[in-house]
Amino acid sequence: MHNLQKGVMTGKNEGTTQEQPQEVQWWTSVITPREKWYHLRLKELWEYRQLVWLFVRRDFVSAYKQTILGYFWFVFPPILAALASTFFYGNVISLPTDGLPPFLFYMSGTFMFNIFSNSFINTSNVFGQNANIFGKVYFPRLTIPLARVLIYLINVAVQFVLFIGFLVYFISIGADIQPNVWAFMLPVLLLMSVNMGLGPGLITSAMTARYRDLGQLVAFFTTLVTYVTPVVYPLSNVPEHLKIYFKLNPVTAIIETFRYGFLGQGVLDLGMLAYSFTVSFVFLLIGVFWFRSMESTFLDTV
Repeated sequence: MHNLQKGVMTGKNEGTTQEQPQEVQWWTSVITPREKWYHLRLKELWEYRQLVWLFVRRDFVSAYKQTILGYFWFVFPPILAALASTFFYGNVISLPTDGLPPFLFYMSGTFMFNIFSNSFINTSNVFGQNANIFGKVYFPRLTIPLARVLIYLINVAVQFVLFIGFLVYFISIGADIQPNVWAFMLPVLLLMSVNMGLGPGLITSAMTARYRDLGQLVAFFTTLVTYVTPVVYPLSNVPEHLKIYFKLNPVTAIIETFRYGFLGQGVLDLGMLAYSFTVSFVFLLIGVFWFRSMESTFLDTV
């Protein structure tokens, strides 16, 4: 710990000619010994909120700088993914969609799954992409993962508006779509999806500080999760003896509840939803505490 001393200033008090020492503090913060791993220091994270927004601006601008389409990348990926899924899964393989328009069915599944997958992928490479900053100056390390999540939430907001636009269009042409009050669960579903990706992402990011090849497995693992998640097929189409395994996937309840709320079709299971909610926050807590406990080893592995 650094030894910080107070500066001493002299001056005259009123009504006397005798000079009296006056203590003046010349510092604005005190560096203390590192606390235990379970001390999250959330107050310090709040004090560095301007740094969080600085990272948001930096990563947001750099992501679309020197690109041909620029900010149109917000719009094109979900549309192209839904069109490709409609052609391949809807026309070639002919997977059922519970009577919903295939384009809207695939778009809804991709929208919710991508929140989880992108939160996971973008958080898992935090150390590798910012190791040089970690070695130069102190700041709460959680500011960078938090900034990554905030950036993607901007992307999510744009894509959700796009989804609502297509939803209104299909309703106007007479599609059998029945939105209901469960659509108001959207903020909770978004929070669950982010937590589901952020928690494992923080764990992976901390571990890649020592084992760099783990970062290469993230995209592969995310692809595997896609096959056991009802993104391009409904849960109702899964054989009964296999449904228990799909229900153990916490992302399943998020996608099915989203479809049920906005499209009127899907499996609404409160037990599954409670299980998914619990798992998402357990993942987040484990990830945050693990990341916090590994902070001291980051620079040793640069």
